[in-house]
Amino acid sequence: MPAISFNGVLIIALVAVAVPVALALVPRLPVPGAVLEVVAGILIGPSVLGWVHLDPSIGVLSDLGLGMLLFLAGLEIDMGGLRGPLGRLAGWAFGASVLLGLACGYVISLAGVDGKPVFLAVVLTSTSAGLLLPLLKDAGLHRAPFGPLVMAAGALAEVVPVMMLSLLFSATAGTSAGRLGSLALFLALLAVIGLALGRVRSLAALDRLLDRLEDRSAQLRVRAALTLALAFAVLANRFGFASILGAFAAGLLVRTIERADRAPHPQFQVKLEGIGFGFLVPVFFITTGVQFDVRALVSNVTALAEVPLFLVALLVVRAVPALLYARMIGKRRARAAGLMQATTLTFVIVATQIGVASGQISRTTGAALLAAGLLSAALFPAVSLRLLSPSARGADQRLDAARQVAVPGAQPVEEALAATSTIGPALELSPLRHRPQWR
Repeated sequence: MPAISFNGVLIIALVAVAVPVALALVPRLPVPGAVLEVVAGILIGPSVLGWVHLDPSIGVLSDLGLGMLLFLAGLEIDMGGLRGPLGRLAGWAFGASVLLGLACGYVISLAGVDGKPVFLAVVLTSTSAGLLLPLLKDAGLHRAPFGPLVMAAGALAEVVPVMMLSLLFSATAGTSAGRLGSLALFLALLAVIGLALGRVRSLAALDRLLDRLEDRSAQLRVRAALTLALAFAVLANRFGFASILGAFAAGLLVRTIERADRAPHPQFQVKLEGIGFGFLVPVFFITTGVQFDVRALVSNVTALAEVPLFLVALLVVRAVPALLYARMIGKRRARAAGLMQATTLTFVIVATQIGVASGQISRTTGAALLAAGLLSAALFPAVSLRLLSPSARGADQRLDAARQVAVPGAQPVEEALAATSTIGPALELSPLRHRPQWR
């Protein structure tokens, strides 16, 4: 048996510690930690310093980190938020994104980019909802209607692309009918398992057992959740799909079961995030940077030109449909929501790996896509927050308050706002029709 070295793992672990420290020392740096982790991986990888090379130990930890990241992404998504007016509006916007994505995919392919149009369309319709949630909370933008609308749109743009990526490009079945049949059988099996687990989870005796062992060394609730994620990942692989589909579905199922008719355990998700974001997920992001082929990108003028092309395509596909939100949240916040929707990184990393392996894109196109994803995560949230300046956010919050107190037969929203605001008519308001509070 060949000796396994953990030198590379140690360097990656040191980088994983250094990144949040750097962000804490420079709090004004408007860059998500995941972006810095990928950039740090590029620096320590073969393309620059050559300190770390991909080996079996790093590969295994990176795969576990990817699965954990998708599991936590599923755990964050509130499927209930997709119901009602906000969900319907986000659905219409996402439908527009799909059409624009297909159009951009074909245009980019005709322009000479080495990528299949449908694959490019799937990548361009994605949003990294996991990057948006902490950003919205930290900026105080998570309240209705802006925060829930952005998260509903982000959830759709994460769930659907993951399923499409698994169905169209990672499934091993040769025919479309075979892939659809495998997916239908897989989803049906997941539904049966979910119903069975829901019934078992509703037993009072099990609830007491989980609570009793939650804060002891057994950590039964955490162990059970991670085992379910691993089981679903293996099951997805057995059905011929990428393991990420199973891990993502496990996160959705765990959230649904844990929040069904009961208050979730306050420390449960914190512990899972400690395992994921404390170690495994940073390993995945840094390893992505280690594998990033900078030379293939910078040595090819065509590939460099593809980076701004993909960045503009992301804006067209994900930001333009957000203009549909203007009537509900105002033009300024609709533009900010569009920039947040165009922020994508996690899915691009996964998709480029699958796309290169399956021949949907070349290595240089994959590098350009990943570079565009990095730039979107570094630039778009910062510009979005600049649009939502403190004064603008104050005006928008007063607009939300006025909208929420408006009831049928009451004074129009603009009049209610003017009556409660010291600024009154000086506010620049987008035209709004009177409507009841969203529920």
